[in-house]
Amino acid sequence: MATTPSRLSRQARREQLLDTAVAIVRAHGADGLTLVTLAEEAGVSRPIAYDHFATRPGLLLALYRRLDERHRAAITRALQDAAPSAGEIARVISVAYFACATAMPELGAVSAALRGNPEVEALQRELADSYTDLMAAALLPYSRLAPSALRLGCVGMLGAAEAIAAELNRDRATDDEAVTALTDAILGLLNTTAGR
Repeated sequence: MATTPSRLSRQARREQLLDTAVAIVRAHGADGLTLVTLAEEAGVSRPIAYDHFATRPGLLLALYRRLDERHRAAITRALQDAAPSAGEIARVISVAYFACATAMPELGAVSAALRGNPEVEALQRELADSYTDLMAAALLPYSRLAPSALRLGCVGMLGAAEAIAAELNRDRATDDEAVTALTDAILGLLNTTAGR
């Protein structure tokens, strides 16, 4: 017998609600996601949705964090399986980044819906720092730069990756072109000697 929605643990219910939220954003955009539509689509009462997220910004923040965590987890897994060479690490970072960017377009939509929210700006800084640290740690063994210079370069690479992902999502570049452009940029950063 299948578990009914009312029998889910609190954590399982939250996961169900976030899964439903992703589906709503994918189908209707971030503007279509409210606590009321979430409750209706998930087949739960409104108080349950409000109990988990309290406000629409609270829901969007939780969804943004979840999508970002999935993005970083995918890159971490890919890096663990990568051959230990600068070219391979740069390629794996690029492939994983764009795979997530195209597989999770909801992240951009949710980010846009949260623009101007002071909580999301702090969260975005926190998550960007974490992502930058992950990237810098993976590239450090192959870099001629001092760690602080490499980290700053990774900030620039993530900005470039975002811009390239926007082109990719607008069909102005292919997956291969996007991966090649970012891989080449990362390799260029690794071959820089300034900041040593």
